[in-house]
Amino acid sequence: MEFLINYWYVIVAVLAILVVIGVSVYKFAGLPTKEQITKIKEWLLYAVTVAESELGSNTGSLKLRAVYDMFVTKFPVVAKIVSFETFSTWVDEALEEMRKLLETNEAVKQLVDGGNV
Repeated sequence: MEFLINYWYVIVAVLAILVVIGVSVYKFAGLPTKEQITKIKEWLLYAVTVAESELGSNTGSLKLRAVYDMFVTKFPVVAKIVSFETFSTWVDEALEEMRKLLETNEAVKQLVDGGNV
């Protein structure tokens, strides 16, 4: 018992370090898998299309904010784990895919231009 009294601060420090390590491992294990990321990216294509039809062109930061708000609502756990920089990269990829669709698919072009998503 005297050992605990004399070295309580060391025990507390070790426990704090173990908690930090445990939380780090938990967060790493909770990262999205490749399949989850693929599904999120597919959904982001839909979200950027909705944002484009609602907000129009030349509203980049507003569209990004709108898509992020939809993302947080749809994937709350992933939104806490994935950094905003990673999310922004995913949105850029979805925008490129949407631009390709707009060039090649007339139905998508009418959908975005008409605003009926």
